[in-house]
Amino acid sequence: MGTDGSETAAKAVAVAADLARRCGATLHLVQAYQQSAGAMAVPIAGVAASDSGMGNALLAQEAEDTLAETAQTLDGVTIEQHAGRGAPADVIVSLAEQLQADLIVVGSKGMHRRILGSVPNSVAHSAGCAVLIVKTT
Repeated sequence: MGTDGSETAAKAVAVAADLARRCGATLHLVQAYQQSAGAMAVPIAGVAASDSGMGNALLAQEAEDTLAETAQTLDGVTIEQHAGRGAPADVIVSLAEQLQADLIVVGSKGMHRRILGSVPNSVAHSAGCAVLIVKTT
């Protein structure tokens, strides 16, 4: 389950947590972060920093913090948290492959735009397992 800590992502997280509870499965929360090609760090959610090494460390910590905050809102489900560097769809799909996941849950935010590369579209087209796109917008 990819999350950026947003209100819309929280809706998808709730659906994923409910499914995990019902199935007795572990819920893997994922957040991606990435550094832009320039000097300024571009977070998926959170902070920005100008030094590339320090920027990555700050972005990774912000991602971990967001995941921890999200996990605290969920009861009755086993949770593992994963912060990964890279484009969100790539991080989600790669982790799902590593974990041999049966299902990826993502929110629908971004799908209404006809922009190539929206996270739900990219995940749906490149995942090697089933993808549930939760209506969040």
